[in-house]
Amino acid sequence: MRYFISAVFAALVVFGSVSAWANTSSKEAYMLMELKSGTVKIALRDDLAPKHVERIKQLVGEKFYDGIIFHRVIDGFMAQTGDPTGTGMGGSDYPDLRAEFSNEPFRRGTLGMARSQHPDSANSQFFICFEDAAWLNGQYTVFGEVVEGMEHIDAITRGEPPAEPDQIISLTLAD
Repeated sequence: MRYFISAVFAALVVFGSVSAWANTSSKEAYMLMELKSGTVKIALRDDLAPKHVERIKQLVGEKFYDGIIFHRVIDGFMAQTGDPTGTGMGGSDYPDLRAEFSNEPFRRGTLGMARSQHPDSANSQFFICFEDAAWLNGQYTVFGEVVEGMEHIDAITRGEPPAEPDQIISLTLAD
């Protein structure tokens, strides 16, 4: 009887793990960012920031980001985009989002939502870290991470604003 219970428990653990893995992987969403130097694949982290990911997906579906420039690009720190005015002062027509801070650290390739001094002011602007940025941890919402093509992010022209800014050619959702 002890063997039977152990076998049933082991089966539940194995099948439970497979089910959990299947649910996690089926929810995983990606974006493909086309830049002049190539394609960047970005994993969206709705496990950390579901409302921010929902907003980003909505804007991507509306082609909001297509043609938008990187208006603030600081060497050794990050590249910021998502402002249709290109000034760093604009956003979408949707209301600002409440912060979804997490314990996820800002590392090279992390995508975070840009905001003003107020924590609940993120809208459409986001940034991609060139390097680790621990001082941002717990202060900004992490919603994604570059999983392929970071070399194309590294190739973005620097400046605040850049003299000849790079732009997002297209940003699309992918499986």
